[in-house]
Amino acid sequence: MTVLAPPLPVRTHRRLARWAPYAVLAGSAAVSAGLLALLATVTIAGLFALTAVSYAVAITIISRVVEGPRWAKDRLATALVTLAFLLALIPLVSLLAIVVGDGLGGFSWDFLSTDMVGVFGSMTTGGALHAIIGTVYVTGIASLISIPLGIFTAIYLVEYGQGRLKRGITLLVDVMTGIPSIVAGLFAYTVFLVLFGPAYKSALIGGVALAVLMTPVVIRSVEEMLRLVPNELREAAYALGVPKWLTITKVVLRTSVAGITTGVMIAIARVIGETAPLLVTVGIAQNVNWDAFDGRIATLPVFVYRQYAQGGVAADRAWAGALTLIIIVMLLNLIARLVSRYFAPKGAR
Repeated sequence: MTVLAPPLPVRTHRRLARWAPYAVLAGSAAVSAGLLALLATVTIAGLFALTAVSYAVAITIISRVVEGPRWAKDRLATALVTLAFLLALIPLVSLLAIVVGDGLGGFSWDFLSTDMVGVFGSMTTGGALHAIIGTVYVTGIASLISIPLGIFTAIYLVEYGQGRLKRGITLLVDVMTGIPSIVAGLFAYTVFLVLFGPAYKSALIGGVALAVLMTPVVIRSVEEMLRLVPNELREAAYALGVPKWLTITKVVLRTSVAGITTGVMIAIARVIGETAPLLVTVGIAQNVNWDAFDGRIATLPVFVYRQYAQGGVAADRAWAGALTLIIIVMLLNLIARLVSRYFAPKGAR
């Protein structure tokens, strides 16, 4: 006896062509430009806003007529989400455009390989080598303190912590997350003032100040990544007789290494541009200081602040320093991507 397969469902509703949204968008832009031209008020912001509103209205009406009310709501929601995404990109794109446009003029190899010794007034020479080295020192010290402390604290909260101690640590982390940066700088300055006196200045003080700001960010991000690891993986390891510490090391951390690396990079990017705590703790210097534990040291945020405050030719160096800082953050994120790619489990890449 031959069994016939059930007939395939027949689509009973119509759908817009793939090119229809783009055509509606182009038409909305043309109509908006024509209307603004008649009113003699053509601006980029006005054209963007009027095009977005007219497109949302047009695509919703057309979709309702052709596809029905259900797909019309879907088209409207898609248009609103896309609009929100584009609005979120405007500050980022404009910021990058301003920094790159104003910073490329002063950005060169000489800027990256020289310091400010012997540079006065409107001299066009001088660079940010001393500030780059200081930023690496301060951020490196903060990372050496915050990353292990944050990871171990997050492991305790997720895998071991319970009762009042866990609640107390969680509350403390929440409070530290909202600490103003200047308060962290004053805290580090006071600690070293008591221990070594008012004359002591070094990159170590700045690193401690940034560690106060960086640690709660690392804890929160690592904690969330560890909670995303399925409990089934832990239970499978326990069933095989693997001890808990080895399960955490080989299973939990290995599974969440991509998210942990991303969270750590976000924490570094959070503190690498801080200016207020570094003004209080490390101050400013004109030359390269290779000793991270003695003497004033320059950092890129403070260098940018000082140069921009002077104005004139110094403002060009400030924009070049800001561009250098953005490049450093981008390189750190690239390193994080490479770490996530080569150390994460194959299924998580």
